[in-house]
Amino acid sequence: METMDNHNQEMTLTNRQGHPISDNQNIRTIGNRGPSTLENYHYIEKISHFDRERIPERVVHARGAGAHGYFEAYGKLGNGPISTYTRAKLFQEAGKQTPVFVRFSTVVHGNYSPETFRDPRGFATKFYTEDGNWDLVGNNLKIFFIRDPLKFPDMVHAFKPDPVTNLQNPEKMFDFVSNSPEATHMITFLFSPWGIPANYRQMQGSGVNTYKWVNQDGQAVLVKYHWEPLKQGMKNLTQKEAEGIQAKNVSHATQDLYEAIERGEYPEWELCVQILSDDEHPELDFDPLDPTKLWDHEQFPFLPVGKMVLNKNPENYFAEVEQAAFGTGVLVDGLDFSDDKLLQGRTFSYSDTQRYRVGTNYLQLPINAPKTRIATNQRDGQMTIMVDRAPGQNPHVNYEPSSLGGLKEAVPSGKEHQPMYNDKLVREKISRTNDFKQAGDTYRKFEDWERDELIANLVNALKICKPMIQSKMIEHFTKADPDYGRRVSEGLTQANVDSTHLGSTSERDGAEIAENSGKRTDGY
Repeated sequence: METMDNHNQEMTLTNRQGHPISDNQNIRTIGNRGPSTLENYHYIEKISHFDRERIPERVVHARGAGAHGYFEAYGKLGNGPISTYTRAKLFQEAGKQTPVFVRFSTVVHGNYSPETFRDPRGFATKFYTEDGNWDLVGNNLKIFFIRDPLKFPDMVHAFKPDPVTNLQNPEKMFDFVSNSPEATHMITFLFSPWGIPANYRQMQGSGVNTYKWVNQDGQAVLVKYHWEPLKQGMKNLTQKEAEGIQAKNVSHATQDLYEAIERGEYPEWELCVQILSDDEHPELDFDPLDPTKLWDHEQFPFLPVGKMVLNKNPENYFAEVEQAAFGTGVLVDGLDFSDDKLLQGRTFSYSDTQRYRVGTNYLQLPINAPKTRIATNQRDGQMTIMVDRAPGQNPHVNYEPSSLGGLKEAVPSGKEHQPMYNDKLVREKISRTNDFKQAGDTYRKFEDWERDELIANLVNALKICKPMIQSKMIEHFTKADPDYGRRVSEGLTQANVDSTHLGSTSERDGAEIAENSGKRTDGY
């Protein structure tokens, strides 16, 4: 008979080298809010495998649409010069236009999934600046489910279809979320009408993570980016409205974007930033580097820095929208990384998955290539289109340093930002988690109809989950706001709970309608 010790040992998580994993929640960082380090072996192995799980569609953000346009800078921040905060050239001059390409997407579902599904929406912008490309890669919602990148593969696995049945199963998602209290805020947004934007034109965007701006003197500030729709406004859908659209058109958002641009109704967004000094901010009840938190816009106002106009549709969907490749590590001079753990994890993962999905030379494709000069010592690899050689470069020299006509290092454009660190290398979550307060704040700020929709959607999804999962989620919602938890609890008590079917209740209903509809035939 198997002993309990043997059973526990067999259930111990390991990596593929057979090493037991004692901490699968936190990457190693310098102090619990400091930067990550390159020797995060478990994280890099885990995320590298995750990046290669799908061929050839994206693991996440597979379903998308895109358009070309331009970004026009305002040349100031508030009433002062923007150069006080950043030396990034694209922001400095009022009226300066920078070409852009934007890809909108859903996150969890596959390439041909309906665009009405409840899901975060991707909002990725590629700026073709004079200093090379800048990718601002974010979502329509301003926060995220997790704060540590080590959990990203687990999160997506929980949200993706069941690996046995290949059916979407809310119980898996809520199993993960109920054991990840930091996700309560994001779940509150996702199951409200904000979880289904009406289309891509009428939704906001956000960089989600915290970045830095760096000025000429190497001084930095923390910054968050937000895209706010201008003339087209914002609009979200109820679950019933989304289901009505889905019955008629599974590509409504792609169609809406394409047709609006074709008829000259160019969508516009204003790029706004929030700025904080580059320190720990002990006066706040949360860590400003935590991507599960909002920076209160009343305390830290949105400051407009420019606007974006999308005015040209792609000429070929595959060549431009499908092969477009973005990465959070693609920054230009004057922009920098913060110590946001999720941002640092994304920075490795995004470019790694593009090399795998599109190919080693994905940056040579026209949609991804910068619109400025390229001169590197990188050579060869699959599908090499050109040699990244400068006009006067010795073709025999593909290395640096060299005295034989090779490439030279650029002259620095300003002082380098040099943050100081003095702490232990640890595996710890951040000190100020405060997982429920902002979720409660968001719940209370919703309009009555948004709260009603939120409760109905949560009850409908949770009623197929096991009681222990329901109890954990009710506990989280109650900690956020007592009324929030009470309403979900009462809704589940009144619901007709049925866990005998696979997938969600709507999928169950669809299967039963199909079974009981139509007319029998003798075949042919």
